Amino acid sequence: MTVSPCSIVVLISGNGSNLQAIIDHFSNKTDSVKIAAVISNEPEAYGLQRAKQAGIEAVCVEHRNFNSRDAYDRELLQTIEQYSPDLVVLAGFMRILTTEFVTAFEGRMLNIHPSLLPKYKGLNTHQKAIDAGDEEHGASVHFVTPELDGGPVVVQSKVPIFEGDTASELAQRVQQQERNIYPLVVDWFSKKRLLMINNKAVLDGKELPPSGYAAD
Repeated sequence: MTVSPCSIVVLISGNGSNLQAIIDHFSNKTDSVKIAAVISNEPEAYGLQRAKQAGIEAVCVEHRNFNSRDAYDRELLQTIEQYSPDLVVLAGFMRILTTEFVTAFEGRMLNIHPSLLPKYKGLNTHQKAIDAGDEEHGASVHFVTPELDGGPVVVQSKVPIFEGDTASELAQRVQQQERNIYPLVVDWFSKKRLLMINNKAVLDGKELPPSGYAAD
């Protein structure tokens, strides 16, 4: 019996470096994962060009054309549902999503956040870590729930913070790790190894701790 590949839709707002990492990772694994579409809220997002170059449908649903967050999310939801994805991947999608939207994809939506959650939810995480005098920083892949950056963590990757680091230098170090761990988590999901059960991340039948899978 032929098993259909896991269909994913990727949402972006900008450059799309994590999108590119996912495209590259699965370029020779099309039997396991198919990127059905890449959708952006920004018409000039370079990630849309990355999608087109890879032969993936690229769609813009521009948020400025809607008078409320609810109206935008309803349109975005309808657009995504046209592709019947098994998984929605947020890869630098810079919008806070409504509860109704998140609930529609419960257990089927992942995000990557540039901090070691639960530390530093929201924006400017690199500068926050530096200002706090932290010795390490990193990225977290997590399931998306209505609480901003509050869903169960699947995996984290840590990087050191060196004396004199700027937020830009630290961001580059974190982004390198992001490109390693995000395709890995998508792969786990595509193979049905990863689930969200009772608001917990479960890998290979085992509930993961709050910090996620120990990848160090």
